Amino acid sequence: MRLLTRAVRRMAAPALIAVTLTGAGFAAPAAAEMLLNRGNQAEPTSLDPHKGTDVQSARIGYDLFEGLLTYGSDGTVVPGAAASWEVSEDGLTYTFKLRPDGKWSDGSPVTAHDFVFAWKRLVDPNTASDYAYFLWPIKNAEAISGGQMQVDSLGAEAVDDFTLKVTLKEPTGYFLGSLVHRMTYPVQKANFEALGNSAVGAGKLVSNGAYMLAEHVPQSHVTLVKNPHFRAAGEVKVDKVVFHHSDSPETELRRFRAGELDTVQMAPVTQIDWLKSNMPETMFFYPVFATNYMPVNMTREPWASNPKLRRALSLAIDRDAIVEKITKSGERAAWTLTAPGAQGYTLPLPEEASMTQAQRDELARKLVAEAGYGPGGKPLQVEIMHATNENTRKIMVAVAAMWQQKLGAKVALNNQEWKVVLQKAGEKDYPGLTSLGWIGDFPDPYTFLKIYRSDVGKMNRSGYASAEYDRLLNESNALLDPEARMAKMAEAEAVLVADAPMIPIYHATYRNLVSPKVKGWFENPMGVQPTRYISVE
Repeated sequence: MRLLTRAVRRMAAPALIAVTLTGAGFAAPAAAEMLLNRGNQAEPTSLDPHKGTDVQSARIGYDLFEGLLTYGSDGTVVPGAAASWEVSEDGLTYTFKLRPDGKWSDGSPVTAHDFVFAWKRLVDPNTASDYAYFLWPIKNAEAISGGQMQVDSLGAEAVDDFTLKVTLKEPTGYFLGSLVHRMTYPVQKANFEALGNSAVGAGKLVSNGAYMLAEHVPQSHVTLVKNPHFRAAGEVKVDKVVFHHSDSPETELRRFRAGELDTVQMAPVTQIDWLKSNMPETMFFYPVFATNYMPVNMTREPWASNPKLRRALSLAIDRDAIVEKITKSGERAAWTLTAPGAQGYTLPLPEEASMTQAQRDELARKLVAEAGYGPGGKPLQVEIMHATNENTRKIMVAVAAMWQQKLGAKVALNNQEWKVVLQKAGEKDYPGLTSLGWIGDFPDPYTFLKIYRSDVGKMNRSGYASAEYDRLLNESNALLDPEARMAKMAEAEAVLVADAPMIPIYHATYRNLVSPKVKGWFENPMGVQPTRYISVE
């Protein structure tokens, strides 16, 4: 994470030439000289640049598009479509100079008008993007999303074709770093004005990244082909990349062993010991800026009015047993939503983090009794909704067993497809808890803490609403002093942890499996490995 943070500070330096792409209607290479087959977990939620909310969509999006900032070959943040930028002394105005040779995949130039159009589309309530809040630091963006102002009032303007001027509503310390996230990337204005939402289809999507969308077969795969108009096309080795989708990590491993997949994003936890003994040369296991956690539905009882019950459930989970006996890949027990790694940020650990598990269990039983549940009280019934894959199932089975054994709870497990889990979680349409993970969108604690603001809609999967929490986050974002800002965010997270609308379980690692013939794969704390830097022998 320190490496990424340093990179953000360097980004005002002049960059290389812009990323240019060719897109809609361009034929795939007659004979792909180099093919990469990537295991990409479950079917992505959407290929629409403003609607895909999961990491599966993100991996594809980072190959198709490039933003003002982007990822370099070592995972650091580097200039992308922007050649340079300036920030006013008051921290309110950002002026970006785009690369004049940047092109879309149809050969037309990437302009500031495209960025303005894309950002207006993101915050437009008609788009209904779960990520609209991403641009709320920009003047009038939040009011636009709420339907109080017109889209054209957004504080982003094209001064000329290659100059983008952005005005913020107040100084926002994380704004520049957040522009590496794909939700801030451009879409081609002419393409979307002509085709509307159908512009995201294969053969129609115009993109400005290293690849073009050639094919999408739902529940099977997405195929991208190299863009010959990309500014660094001579450096891009892979001609065609296929993202294969499956709900089963075990299936991905079988295909990897058979040579049908060159990479797997997450090796199954059931096979870690076997992999260590038989295929250690393929294992790329490393910590990422991510946390696996369980949102509690704060719109339902008994959870909404029972903080003692919520805390008891958290205390009774033996996190060390989960990471040592189930995941076994270097994960770290979590007591905060924010993962370790943000430079200058001290995690606000609760007192139970320093307790023994026996002490936690004793306190959990005491809190359950005080809440009126357990022996002599009301029966404690809990339902956990989780995705249909063996990795998650094993962890949730363990959690259920702990609650049953220690608290006398009756726990039901409800497995659903990944898309269904995200949809129901966003709508708060689950009776108890669900299992989710969050990987940072950019290297800053706010990327975690923002998803529990009361005003971010579906991204707040618990329905948590705390005026104090929102106030502290607002105050932190207005601070220009980095140390003071981090301290204020830690205050906010301490409130979140004490209120317990979510239960952190562990800070994650990525369990990549990579064939020895794949070169250029790198460990990125943000979990992004753009295909443009990879080759296959």
